[in-house]
Formats: sequence, C-alpha cells, structure tokens
Amino acid sequence: MAMADGADLFLSLPDDAFSLIAAHLGHPRHLLALSLSSRRLYQPLLSSPSAWLSLASSNTSSISPSHLHSWHSLASLSYPSLCRFLFTVSRLLSLWAHQNPELGNLVFPIWGFVSLVFVRIIPQEVSKNLAFSPVMEIHCDVDGAPSLFFLHGEAGTIHAGSIFSVIPSDPTVLLLEANFSRNSSLNPSLFSKLAFGDRRRLLDFLSSKSAMKLPSDLESAPIFPRSDADFDILSRRREALISMYKAIRGGVIDCAIVESSQCCSSLSHNRSFDGDGKRKKLSSYVKDGIKQLIGRSISSSSNTNGENKHLPLHEFLKTGSGDFIGLSIRAIHTRLTSYRAWPNMHENRFALYKLHLNGPEPNREFSGLWGGSFGWPPSLPGQDKPGKALFLLLLSYEESDTGLILVGTKVLEGTHYVLHPNGSSMFIANMEEPSTDVFPWEMEISVNCGFTGEGISSGYGFRYPGSKPGSLFSLRNGLLAFVWRESKAVLTLERIDLSEMVAKGEQVPALPAVSNFTYLTKSYSNVFMGFQSNLSGTSSPR
Repeated sequence: MAMADGADLFLSLPDDAFSLIAAHLGHPRHLLALSLSSRRLYQPLLSSPSAWLSLASSNTSSISPSHLHSWHSLASLSYPSLCRFLFTVSRLLSLWAHQNPELGNLVFPIWGFVSLVFVRIIPQEVSKNLAFSPVMEIHCDVDGAPSLFFLHGEAGTIHAGSIFSVIPSDPTVLLLEANFSRNSSLNPSLFSKLAFGDRRRLLDFLSSKSAMKLPSDLESAPIFPRSDADFDILSRRREALISMYKAIRGGVIDCAIVESSQCCSSLSHNRSFDGDGKRKKLSSYVKDGIKQLIGRSISSSSNTNGENKHLPLHEFLKTGSGDFIGLSIRAIHTRLTSYRAWPNMHENRFALYKLHLNGPEPNREFSGLWGGSFGWPPSLPGQDKPGKALFLLLLSYEESDTGLILVGTKVLEGTHYVLHPNGSSMFIANMEEPSTDVFPWEMEISVNCGFTGEGISSGYGFRYPGSKPGSLFSLRNGLLAFVWRESKAVLTLERIDLSEMVAKGEQVPALPAVSNFTYLTKSYSNVFMGFQSNLSGTSSPR
C-alpha cells in the first residue's frame, strides 16, 4: 500500500485550521516554504485568503484583515505579495527625528493604501486636530517589494525615487541619497563622500527632474484612509502615481545629463562656510554652546570625519558613467550613541534617526509617547486650548547610580521660539525615591504616587540649562504631572496614540522636497508658521 502524501493531512483541514497554522508560522517565507514542500499544497496555500489574512494579523504592527482585503481587491495584488510588503516595511514603524529645527522634527509612519506614509508632526498649540505634513510614501510593487519611493514637496509636488538596498531587520537611520540605477554594483556609501554643498545641489537637481503633479481631481485626495469610504479614491490615486512614475522611469536620468548641467558647473562651497551659508566659526560657536547647555558630549570626530577628503562631484558621476541616477531612500542599521534616549546626530547628513518607542512593561509602566502642556488645570491633546504650547515627550527608563530613573525627553515643542533644545530632558524622576511633596492643587482625582526629581522649566532652556528640584506625580486618571517645587510650574501629560491623532488630524502643506525630508538649517523658530492658525505657537510654554 502506497504511503499517503503528507499534503493529504493539510488539504483535509478546515479553513480555520489553515489560518491557525499560518499565524503560528509567523512570516511569509515560512508559509511559502510550506507551500513548496508539495506540489499539491502549492496552489491551495497560495490562493487561501484566510491563511494569508491570518498571517498578516499575527504581525502586531500590521493592518486589519479588512484593510488587507481592500488592498487585495482594489490593487489587484496577490496576498503573498501584500504580506511580503507588510512584513518588510513594518520594520520602519517607529518614531523618526532630526535635531533641526530645534522646536521639533518628528516623523511618524502610518499605513496608507498599499503603502507606508510618513508624516511630520508640526510644532503647534494644543487643539482638537493635530496638524501634520506629508514627508514621503513607500509603495508596494507587483512582487510585494517596497521599491517605489515618493518624496513630497511644496505646492503639492511629489518626487519619484526608489528604495536602495534591502531594509534591514532593525533599521536605525533613513538616508536620502542620490544613487545609481538598481543594476549598479557601486558602493552606495559613495554619495556620503561628497561635500555637503555637492550633495545638496545634486539632490535639489534630481528632485527638480523627478517632480510630478497629481491630476486636479486627485490633488485633494487623502494620503491614508480615514475610513473605508476612502479606499476607492486612494486606489485611483495609487494608479495615477504609478502611471506617472513609469512615465518618468522612476525619476532616474542619464549621468551624462547631470554632468553637463549647471549642477556641476561650479565648485563646492567654500570650506569656511557650512550648508546654510553661515561661517563655520559662528555655527561652531552655536553648536558648542548647545552641547554644553543640554549636557551632551558628542564626539567631534562624528561631525568632522571625512571633512578633508571629499569626493569631487564630477568624479562621483564618472563612476556611474553610462548609468542612470536618481533619488533614493536607504535604510541602514548602525549603532547609534545617545544621551537620555536622544541619538547623537550628524549635522550635515540628509537623515532621519530612529527613536526607540517602548510600550509599558511591568515596573516600567510609564514608557512611551506622552503629550501635554504647562499649566493647571491641564490642557491636553484633543482639546481646543489656544495659546497653550503642545509638548510631546518620549518617556524612557534608565539605570543610574541612584537606581531606576524615568527620563522625559522632549521631541516636540509648540512655542513660537524654542525654549528647550530638541532632545532635552524636561525632567528626570528617581523611581526608587518616593516624594514627600504635596500636590499643590485641589482636585477630585487623587494622587497614586509621587517621585522626587528635577527638571528644566520655562526660563531654563538655552541660557539657563540648570535643573530645578520637583516631583513627578502619577494621578488616578492616568495623567502624569511634573511640578517644580519652587515655582509651582507644572507640566501635565497623558499617554497618546499618535496613529489615532494623525488619522483625525489636519494635513498642512509640505516644505520643498529636500528640506521636507531633513531640515538641516539651524532654526530656533517655527519654520511651519502661517500654514494653520494653531501652528503659530506661543512665546511661553505656560
């Protein structure tokens, strides 16, 4: 008697059993490997919606099965391709930031339509609608690869590019670069060897050549679904984007065209000037002052490494002679040094740096992203409070000589002119030292517990970075309040769901393409002022 094929067992299982097995496998490649183990399994597994939907649901960062079904039906992509895309780009789901402008440069990815959309949270006042601007989109191709890149620019322009190299399992930096075509074997790090001025001019030139504009009937289309009713127009928007992308060949142009352009007609900027046209002496003074004020020690070699050995632009282009060049986004994993959860960043790289966003854990229940403002009664995100600057803080735990501490790192400040540098420790609380201070205001909600600490308050920013003693109070309604002992100033926070706030928020115009990715100009004011009434900010946080 012939031995039965093991496929018989799988084929005899009901759909819900298929789904449980798929979810347990945990990754598309494992389900594909199972389908390849037998000819009779291949087609049933590949065409089983329940198996792939269950697999997608097993990824906690993934979208809902109903949304995945809409992607499948409207984009005409197979479930294996969609799952490949989901599991690959979900590695980018985190908070991303840059040092400039100092008020805050916080970028957050959210699921779009067969895409991952990155938006910038704008420095703003406390209001019902969170203001954000589009930064970029990563779209899925027919094979499920995240190969299509779109960079947003001013006046509604969208700039075509590509994803260069495979997204690592733990990306820590996103780089905007100019790279040769995907068939090229040239080292992608060559771009970083160019002088800052050459990199800037080349990116500006390539973005100008890859600019696209959506048809008028799609200009106001959403960039991500706020409800199921948006999927139809999002599908048409995606079709238009891909059609325009193909029409300009993904935004790549012949290297010979770049060499003969005005982009290469002038030499690099004078070495005595930085990328903003300010003398290095002045910029170095400001930079060193900021380092001292926020108590960080950034190795000077990290910012000056390679400064004296730049690759000339014409030589860079000659290495790709006969090739094509275009905008690209590259995700890399590199070990980042940090201070109080804030990464040390290169000042002249077109890069976004990952901020590790940890959720609450036993004995570390306050980890995560919190939002709020100065003053009592509290003004919290989702309320209309004109004149109240919105603060976003990343709360994280660290071990110190005194035990476990909780650090509140500022990642966004809605004042008109920055009072606390990006990455400042707004407060540090000793979680092993209960506070004897009394909460200074009467309220119906009682205090859970309090911890001693210290923090920088209004007036202790750039000029006076010294910390003042205070206490962190955990209130029974879920709020946190840090109260400065002497001044009685209070910073009240609540845990926020940024995905939900962005979904209910209001989109505002983007900056010019390259600056929209990374705003490298040193700025202490709100560069987004004027787009929206609640963006104007307040001169004081209280």
